[in-house]
Amino acid sequence: MAAARNWVSSTTGCHDRSMSDTQYALGLDVGGTKIAGAVVGFPCGEIIAKRVIPTLPKRNAKEILNDAVALADALAKDVCSRGISIQGVGIAVAELVDASGNITSSQTIPWRGVPIGDAFSHLGPAMVESDVRAGALAEAVLGAGKHFKLFTYVTVGTGISYCLMQEGVPFAGARGNALILASAALTTTCTKCGALVNEILEEVGSGPALVKRYNERVHANVAVRAEDVLARASTGDAMATEVVCEGGRALGNSVGFLINVLDPEAVVVGGGLGLAGGLYWNAFETATREHIWSDTAHDILILRAALGPDSGLIGAAAAGWNRVKGGRNQAYE
Repeated sequence: MAAARNWVSSTTGCHDRSMSDTQYALGLDVGGTKIAGAVVGFPCGEIIAKRVIPTLPKRNAKEILNDAVALADALAKDVCSRGISIQGVGIAVAELVDASGNITSSQTIPWRGVPIGDAFSHLGPAMVESDVRAGALAEAVLGAGKHFKLFTYVTVGTGISYCLMQEGVPFAGARGNALILASAALTTTCTKCGALVNEILEEVGSGPALVKRYNERVHANVAVRAEDVLARASTGDAMATEVVCEGGRALGNSVGFLINVLDPEAVVVGGGLGLAGGLYWNAFETATREHIWSDTAHDILILRAALGPDSGLIGAAAAGWNRVKGGRNQAYE
């Protein structure tokens, strides 16, 4: 990943640079739970201002967009008082996004076909990108993937998706759909009873799935967040342990398949649940290695995202900065 190696690999170098050497972009990470925004300095990726608000995704498209724009405006005002101007804007969304930055799904946020980028153009050139590709880009240039030419980024939280990074460039596919990992059914026929089984990974291994499956098994709505189920599992709750391990194993099954098909140097895992560790991570890693076919890949590195929950923010800002430089989905020279 030669281009990416020209980047400063941590934020420590920012403090040694003059303000004139740093360019700033604004990144928004719009998910089903929250809208997080930050102003990020490049080339070193330092977050200098950050705000978070709830998404409330059941509202109409205009209301959510108005909130996102207001958040971006507030961040711009925050840094303007410090003499900092924003050069570009990146908006990462938990949806499918094509090569032109058009949102082509409305699974989480009702923005399909809405010209989202135009709403931010008063702040600078804007780029809309899928959240998983934004996170993968951030990890490629500043995080756990910066030493690899070819790695797979997997994010696990409210949803589950992936991105293949090659030479610092996220692979988007012909239609922008090369991120779907857990939304489609894996259909098979039970060899014992003949029933048709349509298993969907997100209904077993995602954060909301852990909550739903645990509450169903205890016949009570005692868990609200995936963290609640993980906490109960850590104290020895048998039902929670079962649900968490089933979720981790289901994820490992699919990631093992990804490794078999894509043959990456490493797998980098992000997202709230992906970074949780403990029983979920152990079940996931064990199952992943069990489902790798070639013995030459059994010892593949499986790493946690180094930028943690900020990878999407930093990657969104990086995508916006890349828009200023005239490219898309590129590592920065």
